[in-house]
Amino acid sequence: MDKLRALHYFVAAAEEGSFSAAARRFGVSVPAVSKRVSSLERELGMKLIDRSTQGLSLTARGTQYLESCAPLLAQLADADRALAAPGVRRARTLVVGAPPLLSRALLVPALTAWHERHPHVHIDLRTVDFLTVKDTAARGFDVLVALGWPGSIGLVQRPLAQSRLIICASPAYWRRHAMPVKPSDLANHTCPLVRSPEGTVLDLWRHTRAGVVDEVAVGGWLTCTSRDDVLQAVLLGQGVGRFADLSVWPFVRDGLLQPVLLDWDSSDAPPFSALIRPESKQDAVVQDFVGFLAGLLRPIEAVCSDTFGARPSAVRPRWYASRPGRASKTPQ
Repeated sequence: MDKLRALHYFVAAAEEGSFSAAARRFGVSVPAVSKRVSSLERELGMKLIDRSTQGLSLTARGTQYLESCAPLLAQLADADRALAAPGVRRARTLVVGAPPLLSRALLVPALTAWHERHPHVHIDLRTVDFLTVKDTAARGFDVLVALGWPGSIGLVQRPLAQSRLIICASPAYWRRHAMPVKPSDLANHTCPLVRSPEGTVLDLWRHTRAGVVDEVAVGGWLTCTSRDDVLQAVLLGQGVGRFADLSVWPFVRDGLLQPVLLDWDSSDAPPFSALIRPESKQDAVVQDFVGFLAGLLRPIEAVCSDTFGARPSAVRPRWYASRPGRASKTPQ
């Protein structure tokens, strides 16, 4: 038995009052926590925790054991933090997950500056669409950059920036096709679409202006599971796309994408967040990287606000995480 891990789980369960909360703290399953604590009780030959439908409570021996263990674990944590103190450099790997568009356009070009401040840290960057992330996949990341509405997956959320959805095509496409005057005109254009992992085709594009709602079910000959593939198709002049402005800002800035309908406010715009494991809240490297992400995105958010308009509220749309089908067919 891994007694140190069992002690951590026992202390967490005692402090949280439940195995499920202790499991969320460490990013493991509830049965894993319960099994470790039970093994600890068998090794000690005594019952530490009373289990009931009302929750957990410590036995008298459990209370005594907690009072003895907690200071020891605190001293061990202090020793770990001492290794990360100024002047002591411990080589480590930081596993970072980010959406492909954000990673390619913004994150990778800026990583060198962060690495210069942390030369002992190796960055393991993995591109991942947040919509596909489940509990089991999320555990492997130290920092996960989410574009969307995280929901409850047992991770701590740190808001980074708010996007605005913009309608774009390449200059070559607009030379061949009339620019839309109102959102409903997009029904006459070819629009490559994204299909969510749940199977929802995101074909409902909603805009508002002066209290008027204009929503249109768009379509085309191409549907992709990756927003990066949709961007590639749009850059090649194959249609009109809808993107989070922070993700494609470099392409707009360089004239590769030309936005339209900026006098209309977009709906369903997803926020950017950093997700970390609960136990990483005291990890200086993780916290510094989250601060670096905020420092990277917020100036771009300000530029995009000046260019494309104010940020909309991050309201989770009804079609989000819906069953297979089309967003335009989801009851509103």
